[in-house]
Amino acid sequence: MAPAWISAVNRHAPVRYTALFTCAVAALLGSLAWVAAGSGGWVALLGWAGVLIGLHDLRQPQHSILRNYPVIGHLRFLLEFIRPEIRQYFIESDNEAAPFSRQQRSLVYQRAKGEPDNRPFGTQMDVKQVGYEWINHSIAPTQIDSHDFRVTIGAGRAQPYSASVFNISAMSFGALSANAVLALNGGARRGNFAHDTGEGSISRYHREHGGDLIWEIGSGYFGCRNDDGSFNEERFIANATDPQVKMIELKLSQGAKPGHGGVLPGPKVTVEIAAARGVPVGVSCISPARHGAFNTPVEMLRFIDRLRTLSGGKPTGFKLCIGHPWEWFAICKAMLATGITPDFIVVDGAEGGTGAAPLEFTDHVGAPLQEGLLLVHNTLVGLNLREHIKLGCAGKVISAFDIARMMALGADWCNSARGFMFALGCVQAQTCHTGLCPTGVTTQDPVRQKALVVPDKTERVYRFHHNTLEALKELVQAAGLKHPNHITAAHIVHRVSDHEVRLLINQLHFLRPGQLLAAAEGREDWPHAVYSLYWKLARADSFEPVTGEGPALERAANPPMPPTPAAQAGQAAQTA
Repeated sequence: MAPAWISAVNRHAPVRYTALFTCAVAALLGSLAWVAAGSGGWVALLGWAGVLIGLHDLRQPQHSILRNYPVIGHLRFLLEFIRPEIRQYFIESDNEAAPFSRQQRSLVYQRAKGEPDNRPFGTQMDVKQVGYEWINHSIAPTQIDSHDFRVTIGAGRAQPYSASVFNISAMSFGALSANAVLALNGGARRGNFAHDTGEGSISRYHREHGGDLIWEIGSGYFGCRNDDGSFNEERFIANATDPQVKMIELKLSQGAKPGHGGVLPGPKVTVEIAAARGVPVGVSCISPARHGAFNTPVEMLRFIDRLRTLSGGKPTGFKLCIGHPWEWFAICKAMLATGITPDFIVVDGAEGGTGAAPLEFTDHVGAPLQEGLLLVHNTLVGLNLREHIKLGCAGKVISAFDIARMMALGADWCNSARGFMFALGCVQAQTCHTGLCPTGVTTQDPVRQKALVVPDKTERVYRFHHNTLEALKELVQAAGLKHPNHITAAHIVHRVSDHEVRLLINQLHFLRPGQLLAAAEGREDWPHAVYSLYWKLARADSFEPVTGEGPALERAANPPMPPTPAAQAGQAAQTA
């Protein structure tokens, strides 16, 4: 136990006030020295400043810590403020992902800079860890002439597009700085790959270098809207028929915050952002949570067909993060009912993250990419629609193996947002939504974004794409294949325990062509519970489930448990 005198001192002058007392002593002694000897002024000023801060801390009502620990309590807030940097620079391991590991970021930086990306001394990954994966190689590798792997989207349309298998995912001007957009589009132009505009529409910075654009149209219809926010056909035609626009993408939802709208506050709506989006300067810019141009799956497909016609026959499709399965099935039933199919579908995984979102949406809303992509691919295969629709995907795609794995699950091409942000110099400071981005990637501050030198970063964007596809070519060659689209789930091995591995094709469920049609017609059993439970709920004329099926669905998903022996005995006694 502490001596009695220490306890007495602590009662009358608690240790937590030591910093305030020290400041008071410094102020007093510094003032005396200043008056007596003409020195010690700085000590006095600092001491009195500490005293004033301490007295304010004792009286302020917002922070309990500062009331109990005047002056010194500010150290806690300082350390908390710099905690992410301390963790990133000194504590975080190379393979610890939060959300991207240092090893993943380093790979992008090295490829973007054209530096060697080889790793000495073997893998740092735990090959015995559940979830570890690899691609099986061939004893007879192939030889491929070019890394420029491409996929034709909208074959049979008036203006089909030959797309790279690796493109820039949707990020809007406004979320990204002008210099970031310039560098991304310049890199896309040089590397002959596509740059998705994001729902913020096409700005003058997208046009300056002339790189291929995928124009994303969200629920705000930016770039093709009336003053009330509804769709404007004439403005759509003006943008869609621009030769630089190669595809039209209708955004239903995004992985970062599916089912959530957005607001760009009025002060952030600059002249340039307003011009790109077709909204008034200085007025809050609203993205509704749902579209106003259609209300049903059939209407949605007709709207897509209308956009395709107005664009002059350019490939037109939609992007979504999978939520209620019956809504996705409703879209599929509408395809069967109308004969209208999109040229492509982009599946966004819930792990997507360039859009700032509430924590609950970031962590707990939407299907991850594997589950979403597999459901979409399987459904289209089971309905004999897959050959008419190309599939893109996005969600933490960084390396060549990431691309290969997504193609094994059914993707025709992959998009990356944060990968290309790293290529621009992003250091994962995670201040994107604050306007305080330290590298000028996600800020509209003209001084901050000057740090991003466009010619240098254009070259880095190009090199990241080029070197990633070179690595993909080497993977494809090692597997004995000719094109990454030939990679299947039979090529990827997944560890399920420390002593057992399985091919993805045996680990995951894949449908045969026409299998879902046969099940829906009663010619064979449903291939999986997701179809038996939700297919009957879907209808082409509404996104709502079939009326009256909700309770039935709940009973199917939660069947009643058999009574326990005690309950059975109680029922028998009551009957007697």
